[in-house]
Amino acid sequence: MSVRPCLPWPDKRLRSPAAPVEAITDEVRAVWQDMIDTMEAMPGVGMGAPQIGVMLRLAVVDASEERGQAVRMANPEILHASIKLRAHDEASPNLPGVWARIERPRAVTVRFMNAEGEMEERDFVGLWATSVQHQIDHLNGRMYFDHLSKTKRDMLLRRAKKAR
Repeated sequence: MSVRPCLPWPDKRLRSPAAPVEAITDEVRAVWQDMIDTMEAMPGVGMGAPQIGVMLRLAVVDASEERGQAVRMANPEILHASIKLRAHDEASPNLPGVWARIERPRAVTVRFMNAEGEMEERDFVGLWATSVQHQIDHLNGRMYFDHLSKTKRDMLLRRAKKAR
């Protein structure tokens, strides 16, 4: 497959909710593979389809140390989130050169359509959970820095502009 370019912030598609996936087709499988190839090239631990300009509710996550364990998800939704939070430095290839420490639930239960077209529920913990939540944000037209206060968000966007 291929590594695709990531949309540059502030492309309006990064602020638009993605459309639901009706069925797992060869086209969807090809997009997932391109997303995995793009994620590995960064390198990163996840990717949402809107990041590469595909406006479908598709995400991939691979927070494994050995790599090659990507979970392919269509229409992921969080069913349960832990009360305990975990802080992690998050970034995005759509806004290179900056990052921010974001607190999110340490564990989540997610329902999604898997690569076989079946509904699956899975628990994700630690970096896996952080990445899944980050990707679902992308599918909803949100960026990681939306979790920051307005002052911190404005500072981050100014730093990003200088980094270009």
